[in-house]
Amino acid sequence: MSLKFFADHCVPNAVIQALCNAGHQVFILREHIPRDSPDPVVIAKAHKLNAILLSLNGDFADIVTYPPSNYRGIIALQVKNHPEVIQALVERLAKYCSAHSELRHYHGKLLLVESHKIRIRK
Repeated sequence: MSLKFFADHCVPNAVIQALCNAGHQVFILREHIPRDSPDPVVIAKAHKLNAILLSLNGDFADIVTYPPSNYRGIIALQVKNHPEVIQALVERLAKYCSAHSELRHYHGKLLLVESHKIRIRK
């Protein structure tokens, strides 16, 4: 089963391409809303598309501002100014998505994807 993602403007093409190559559907922000849309508009669009929000924006990792229980799922890639970890993040995320291919698994969760682990917050 494939997943649906809504990729924020900051998500590297390598991540988008890896997810597409794995058979997932990835909606790209600039094809749906203006690139400079505020965060509430971005996450609302992901929700409307019934997609998991995928972002490098640390604001979406704030569970007070964006409680995971209110959304279809949020994946926050933890690059932290180290672009050299992107390939490891891609591999970890692809492996996780392969093992958890049902959209309902992500509902109400924030996944913090790091190069060496994935932390899940609810």
